[in-house]
Amino acid sequence: MFLFEFIKRIKFCKNANRIGPDIPFTHWRLHFKTTMLKLCKRKFNYFDDSAYFRAGAYAEFCSNISIGKNVVIRPNSMLFADENAKIIIEDNVLIGSGVHFYVDNHKFDRVDIPLIEQGYYPSEDIVVREGSWIGANSMILTGVIIGRNSVIGAGSIVTKSIPDFCVAAGNPAKVIKVLSND
Repeated sequence: MFLFEFIKRIKFCKNANRIGPDIPFTHWRLHFKTTMLKLCKRKFNYFDDSAYFRAGAYAEFCSNISIGKNVVIRPNSMLFADENAKIIIEDNVLIGSGVHFYVDNHKFDRVDIPLIEQGYYPSEDIVVREGSWIGANSMILTGVIIGRNSVIGAGSIVTKSIPDFCVAAGNPAKVIKVLSND
């Protein structure tokens, strides 16, 4: 019985539309640049040659995730796309460790049905525009667009889109500064 489970798990790991520590037969590849690139280019919708996906990070529904130039997905980060919504991280985006992206959210409208049985609200794309910086342990929620060259403070929960050239922080994240050449 164990051998059958083992073979089944190997096949699952090879074909799963995700990458993460719970996929051990492919996760080891993230420790080496050449095998990391080969795996990520096969799994993700787009993965640039200059991008990195570090061991300890997790991505669900990789086929709807795009990672641009000079982007590093650091350990403990989690990218949760689904069949209906994408995560797009454009070029030259800085992402701290432990950043989470969620394209959907559980429904919680009814008191007569357990939350786990209520399903999900419709999912929406998340886009992080070129040159942005997302601080460690931040959370980016469904439908959010992080504007070009904007900064998200560490530990922020971003529930609404942030314009270009802004600094936003808090829970929920709010614009606290507009960047300018002055």
